[in-house]
Amino acid sequence: MPEPITVARPYAEAVFELAAQAGALAPWSQALEAMARVAQHPDMLRLIADPKVSDEQRARIFLELCGEGVMPEARNFVALLLANDRLALLPEIRQLFEQHKNEREGVVEARISSAFPLDQAQLRSLVADLERRFSRRIDPHVTLDRELIGGVKIVVGDTVIDGSVHGKLAGMSAALLKV
Repeated sequence: MPEPITVARPYAEAVFELAAQAGALAPWSQALEAMARVAQHPDMLRLIADPKVSDEQRARIFLELCGEGVMPEARNFVALLLANDRLALLPEIRQLFEQHKNEREGVVEARISSAFPLDQAQLRSLVADLERRFSRRIDPHVTLDRELIGGVKIVVGDTVIDGSVHGKLAGMSAALLKV
């Protein structure tokens, strides 16, 4: 059975092309975020899998939960996903859409894990340093990870920058075991 991300790829590419041609990347990004959030809720996953519920009922309930701001094109996209039994793939479709959007806009996502909360000045400084290093605009996603003990760990694409105390201790431990 293919991976969900593989099955989601053609849908993400199609909706990205539609959004790009219409100059509506931001509205589609917002719509997909809302739809992905609803689609991954456990109650919605049960509803999607329930054979007793018709596609029309699923669409009505799903779109009601997404809110009133769902544009007509997004409603049609939901109908297409339901017809192909792919509504549960919305989180993967959104992820791929955002990758395409970021690539088009010259933005790269940085996952920043910090042992302690970062204030705005620290985050701005860190993002500025990353933008200089990668020569692209950075979209930071910060999480708190107390296991790092101190410092930060940053993942940008395939690049990992581990400036955490935990990472330094692991490196020292590995070096000592080699001796």
